[in-house]
Amino acid sequence: MLQLRSIVNVADNTGAKRVGVFKVLGGSRRRYAQIGDIVVVSVKSAEPRKAVKKKDILKAVVVRQKAPWRRRDGTVLRFDDNAVVIIDGTEPKGGRIFGPIPREIKEKGFQTIASLAQELV
Repeated sequence: MLQLRSIVNVADNTGAKRVGVFKVLGGSRRRYAQIGDIVVVSVKSAEPRKAVKKKDILKAVVVRQKAPWRRRDGTVLRFDDNAVVIIDGTEPKGGRIFGPIPREIKEKGFQTIASLAQELV
């Protein structure tokens, strides 16, 4: 679960390395973001000469979270880190997605992210 001021990794090749969450979209009193939720982020560190620069304000979708969550079939999943993918509408800005991505991302309407992922869990 991600919340305000969470610093998370970026799982794509847009150039951003770490971003800070400063808004969870989906309601005025929405506190936490989970897998598949959209958040507004600020780039904290980035690679030079790439599409995304430091201090840019962007939207991103949460693709990995450390907090365990239960699927409908009863299995419990948990990742080693918190990670997001920077998006433009519902399409990712980058051309590659790094690391494992849960299949809930595809069910939430981000088919392009799921197809670009190295592995679906």
